[in-house]
Amino acid sequence: MSKHHLVYSLLLYTCTLLAQPSTFIHVDQFGYWPNAEKVAVLSNPQVGFNAGESYSPAASLELRDADTEAIVYTASPQVFDNGQTDDLSGDQGWWFDFSSVSTVGSYYVFDPVNNERSAVFEIKENPYHDVFRTAGRMFYYNRCNAAKESPYAGSNWTDGMNFMNPLQDANCRYIYDPSNASLEKNLTGGWFDAGDYNKYVTFTESTIHNLLSAYEENPDAFGDNWNIPESGNGIPDILDEVKWELDWLLKMINSDGSVHIKMGSQNHSENAVSPPSANTDQRFYGPTCTSASAASASVLAHAAQVFQIFNELEDYANTLSIQAVNTYSYALERFNNNTLETNCDDGSIVAGDADRNENQQLESLVVAAFYLRGLTTDESYHNFFLAQYANTTPMANNYWGGDLLFVQDALISYLNLASGSPSVQQTIRTSVTNAVNNNWNGFFGWAENDLYRSFVPPWTYNWGSNRAKANYGTINFQMSNNTLGDDLSTLERKASEHIHYFHGLNPLGMVMLSNMYDYGGDRCVNELYHIWFSDGTDYDNALTSSKGPAPGYVTGGPNPAFSVGSISPPANQPAQKSYLDFNDGWPNSSWEISEPAIYYQAAYLRFLANLVSAEEVVGTSDLVETQNMRVFPNPGNAFIYFDLPVGTYDVQILDT
Repeated sequence: MSKHHLVYSLLLYTCTLLAQPSTFIHVDQFGYWPNAEKVAVLSNPQVGFNAGESYSPAASLELRDADTEAIVYTASPQVFDNGQTDDLSGDQGWWFDFSSVSTVGSYYVFDPVNNERSAVFEIKENPYHDVFRTAGRMFYYNRCNAAKESPYAGSNWTDGMNFMNPLQDANCRYIYDPSNASLEKNLTGGWFDAGDYNKYVTFTESTIHNLLSAYEENPDAFGDNWNIPESGNGIPDILDEVKWELDWLLKMINSDGSVHIKMGSQNHSENAVSPPSANTDQRFYGPTCTSASAASASVLAHAAQVFQIFNELEDYANTLSIQAVNTYSYALERFNNNTLETNCDDGSIVAGDADRNENQQLESLVVAAFYLRGLTTDESYHNFFLAQYANTTPMANNYWGGDLLFVQDALISYLNLASGSPSVQQTIRTSVTNAVNNNWNGFFGWAENDLYRSFVPPWTYNWGSNRAKANYGTINFQMSNNTLGDDLSTLERKASEHIHYFHGLNPLGMVMLSNMYDYGGDRCVNELYHIWFSDGTDYDNALTSSKGPAPGYVTGGPNPAFSVGSISPPANQPAQKSYLDFNDGWPNSSWEISEPAIYYQAAYLRFLANLVSAEEVVGTSDLVETQNMRVFPNPGNAFIYFDLPVGTYDVQILDT
């Protein structure tokens, strides 16, 4: 072999090696903060779809510089749980700890004996910035009644105006009286709820609360540079997105405070075309329901509290506050009269039963009362909170979990009120600290009981498990930040380690976000159950279709209760392997696994916000000379756009 052929062969071998991450070596594919704990998981499958594969790591593994191939660290992998098979994943495994490496750079873990290597990842400051921003833009792509245009939409996902045809959202008719033109309503705005194009009031409650709380907890994570139409207006883009949903929610409210529970199509076969702009079938709004009023009251009151800190949004915050009072009063009257409605949604608008039981509606009213107490001088809101807080699930059942995060948020926030009742504050504090310290369900704190380092109880792996995963990460940060536990460091460790599950540290070795290859992902969700990105369209698969799905959508996640037993995986698998990267429609029911949803997305964003910095200042008013200039996106990739008055300028662009 000639020297040139040898060099070519070595280069070809190196490129081939770097192009194929091992299915046995799992890392966070986006990377790690320099001072973070950094542990790769090595797996030897025993149970599940890949049980026929096997792996035994070398006695010493290497961490290599991905640019130079230099070996920067070597160590022996440590066996997990004495070699026992992990029940959640069905794998035996090892941990390879390279936490001592903190130098900024690109790396991969390499097994020199078995010729196996991990995905390439980065060690750097703010490693999840682009991931966070991309995941936030999911809400832009899911905007209803909005064209997706350049420069805001990626070239593969531009689309015209949607659902503005006759008898659609601008002149929507009542489902029970569709021929009555006098009942037409303009119900434009809001987001597609999930993989369908419908819009639900009760389903948006946890979504908006999570996004608002995410901003309150970590305002520095949110920039004004997500490259949406409102970018550069001085308001964090996450709040611009929330406002898009709230504008629609306000239209669902009647003057008496009653609220229509949802709107959409009357048959599964209608408005089921890709892309969104191609749908022309009639749309309908459903009946009013006390659950929709209670949910609206809680959301609007919380939003008013957040939006009022921005001078530009003062009038809007006042509108939110007024309507929060209106919807709260409507639902409260029926609560007091024992006439709450629990069976309003009969499925005439498909799909998703949006009803709430009486206790859920009470919890929404308690949350609304908490925020209204701070927006008004009316003590009746505080009195209602004091009278009913003990009937919420966390207090009544000593259950502080990931299912009712927005209810727990209000209770925990009450602890910090100077005007709060000391005895009630002590009661709440005792309840939550007992739950954290006793840890009856294993929700709180670090424990070495999950090979993939993100333990949640097996029963939390169900439909929408990624939402639960994210929420349990959030509550560990929350308890640590509010000193609600005896060992705060273990809470923070649990939360910080939890995020890696979403980024590839799972038995699938898969980033649980769609099409993230341009942002550092090596093996990502390729298919979504979403009508826009449905099976057989140009958007079907990120690797094999001409366009693929838009990036950054969080799917539902592993679901051992998947109902089609003949499709395995996801059926008949260990909990963490109960997933399949597919988007088949009926009867294969991929929506139980791979459907995204605004509530999954909001849960992930809130969780990740704890580990992100926006790298910019939002809402600065001192820079007088730049008040009329708008630059977007910032940071940018291929293009940066300037919007500024006519004149002569000296522009300097810096690459960070």
